[in-house]
Amino acid sequence: MPVLESRLDTRSAVFQKNMAEMADMLNTIDSFLKQAAAGDEKAVARLRSREKMPIRERIAHVLDRDSPFLEISPLAAWRSPFAIGSGFVMGIGVIEGIECVILGHDPSVRAGAFNPFNAKKLMRGLEIARVNRLPYVQFVESAGADLRGEAGEDPEAAIQREIEHFAESGRWFYEITELSKMRIPTISVVFGASTAGGAYQPGMSDYNIFIKNQSKVFLGGVALTKMATGEDANEEDLGGADMHTTISGLGDYLAQNELDGIRMCREVMRHLNWRKLGPAPNPEFEEPVHDPEDLLGLVSADLKSPFDVREVISRISDGSWFEEFKPLYGPTLVCGWATIHGYPVGILGNNGALFSESSEKATQFIQLCNQIDVPILFLQNITGFIVGTEFEQGGITKNGSKMINAVSNSTVPHITVILAASYGAGNYAMGGRAFGPRFTYIWPLAKIAVMGPKQMAGVMSIVGRAAAERRGVTFDEKADAERAAVAEYWAEERSKGLYASSRVSDDGIIDPRDTRTVIAISLSAAYNNKVEGTREFGTWRM
Repeated sequence: MPVLESRLDTRSAVFQKNMAEMADMLNTIDSFLKQAAAGDEKAVARLRSREKMPIRERIAHVLDRDSPFLEISPLAAWRSPFAIGSGFVMGIGVIEGIECVILGHDPSVRAGAFNPFNAKKLMRGLEIARVNRLPYVQFVESAGADLRGEAGEDPEAAIQREIEHFAESGRWFYEITELSKMRIPTISVVFGASTAGGAYQPGMSDYNIFIKNQSKVFLGGVALTKMATGEDANEEDLGGADMHTTISGLGDYLAQNELDGIRMCREVMRHLNWRKLGPAPNPEFEEPVHDPEDLLGLVSADLKSPFDVREVISRISDGSWFEEFKPLYGPTLVCGWATIHGYPVGILGNNGALFSESSEKATQFIQLCNQIDVPILFLQNITGFIVGTEFEQGGITKNGSKMINAVSNSTVPHITVILAASYGAGNYAMGGRAFGPRFTYIWPLAKIAVMGPKQMAGVMSIVGRAAAERRGVTFDEKADAERAAVAEYWAEERSKGLYASSRVSDDGIIDPRDTRTVIAISLSAAYNNKVEGTREFGTWRM
């Protein structure tokens, strides 16, 4: 394969400005990550006084030595009534040489209770396990649903939120059972009290490890049992570890302490006889020729500033090799083949809006990747499909639909990285979250929205002016300007990558320098399942 040349001027004022903006954003994100990892100081101290470990220490002990842990949605619930991270830690790690999804309740955050944000993380973890065929490990310590309102929250709003949360979150009962049916192992280590919905996590698991004098599992705790039945029960008889491992049979293994429980978890993983179904990567790969540090200076906070996506490809592909497909046709979309950590991959990257030619090129390329069973990597910097009379007459809707059809019907693994802009239907065409990629990541300065904030505010003004004209009334320019300013501000705020990631609309913000590693971990996880492309696509207008 040819080696990509770099034309990036790392000494330019533009590059240095971009790097400074990226560094500022990375520092902000790092402060939020530290806040999420720290938990509540008093609650952590209380855990340690009971000889219990914080959740991240539990996960660190179960992982293979020096193996990575790719955390998913670590900033969930930022700028919400709930703690950053949402009280759950979830990600992909390696236990006894086996890649698996690990989810842990953080007992230092509201007793590990469920809320709308961590329920989304739980469902996303189950989805990752299902589509990639990864064993699912749960570190359970949950008070059930978080029924407490926030200070100052409207009571009716709190009740409505809980109703919606209850209606949506119960699906995970089904999902855990579905994993077992698909012969994907599910393992629970119960580290503390697991009540109500939390009780069903071990209840639905294949293997359960309980910890003596520490694990407690019951549908209704002592207080609820008293209120419901009048019985004066004690916690050990009602749902203690000894009871469940000797009488009820819910527990399969009884550990003496937390480290013993973690050891048992590793032993269970060891006997699974787990085999990846996809082919192994080529171990003889080369690192990129060009420095990944340069990725910090590519994207400007002003996303209207263009950059060549080949500069990204040359810093994430093995040896900076890239075989470009149709380089002279539809140049606003770069397509081609490369390898990342020895895994073959087809890459689609934006160098502008999607035109008819670039859409048709993408359609053909996606078909070819499916024909040879090669995963697809989407590198998004997309304002959308081109609009206008000339382009509509030229068939942009028809040809853009072909591309969306190809993305929808493709069955090889898709991995999406949002580098900068991700607007409108361009997000869908480039493997957006709604189209079921195996993983979606976002760079710190990226934005994702239906359209740009200025365009959104402008469209609202045009519609309002037209409505006033139809009614025969005077259009209030001052009021419109005020409305437009407010709409633009909130559209800008909610389009930021940090906001989107906090709503679990992707799998996390990543440092640009880590892009190659994150993609490699994701590809390795995907190869636990078969990698088979479809030869059949839906009907599209030729």
